[in-house]
Amino acid sequence: MGDAPIQMPGDAARGGTQDLVDLLVEDHREVEELFRELESGQGDTERRRQVADVMIAELVRHSVAEEQYLYPTARGVLADGDELADHETQEHAEAEKLMKRLEGLAPQDAEFDRLVGQLIADVRHHIQEEEGMLFPKLRQACPQNELIDLARRIAAAKDAAPTRPHPSSPSNPPWNQLLDPGTGLVDKMRDALSRRSTTPDDL
Repeated sequence: MGDAPIQMPGDAARGGTQDLVDLLVEDHREVEELFRELESGQGDTERRRQVADVMIAELVRHSVAEEQYLYPTARGVLADGDELADHETQEHAEAEKLMKRLEGLAPQDAEFDRLVGQLIADVRHHIQEEEGMLFPKLRQACPQNELIDLARRIAAAKDAAPTRPHPSSPSNPPWNQLLDPGTGLVDKMRDALSRRSTTPDDL
């Protein structure tokens, strides 16, 4: 995946207003920075554990928000929306299983680096699919004001979202929208008690 943000139809005409696609691409760029640090092998075991925890929390929040708003929108406005949403949701499920396994490993464990590498490769593939296919289609199919409103909803969903992987949790509305905030509250309490790093600002 290249370093430069993708350019899509209408980028220059929006006057800086962040919409759904802008917000999600920004998330992708931020998590890529975490990927690069983990791939570099730099830092002691404590630092690598912290970076992995932040990566997991960022990916979980991002995935939860996409499942609440991005994929239902795709199903509603795209002819192949169901197929795309089902595929992307399945990729989320596989990534969440990897994150759950990674969550319990120490950085000095040989399995840690293997799982980190697999997770990064899978997520990069997922990002390329979204930015190459799904996002351009949504830009063409959705009115700009709707995309801006969805960005606000996704930002709010991320604030309330879980920070830990829960592979058995529902991934489709309305159940995820009802249950995710409660799960997120419990996760945040656990994070506070364990002093777990969950945002790049914690690093």
